[in-house]
Amino acid sequence: METKPGDILLIHKENQPVVYARVEEILADVKPHWWQLRLLILHPPAQEATWILREEYIDGGEFTMGGDPLRLERLGPPQPAQPAPPEPAEEPGAKAEQDSGEKVVSLLDRRSRS
Repeated sequence: METKPGDILLIHKENQPVVYARVEEILADVKPHWWQLRLLILHPPAQEATWILREEYIDGGEFTMGGDPLRLERLGPPQPAQPAPPEPAEEPGAKAEQDSGEKVVSLLDRRSRS
């Protein structure tokens, strides 16, 4: 089984994405080859639900519930933000020329004394 607790799922109903859910727990059901999938539905108000599904349904296979076709899509981990483009290379000595004209001003000296 690819899906595990902590995974975020996108639930599709009639081939349309409907809601996100986080997998809280996956337990074996009393029926062989069936699993209890405890979900936290991430739509206000957040609710918990337990669905009893086969492994292939948990991992993305289509199934029906109440006559409606459903499918669970496991989302991968979020990708890191794109890194900032690299700064253009400076010529050696250019930094020293820039720093030589800078002045440090103390905020304590600027504060009025009472």
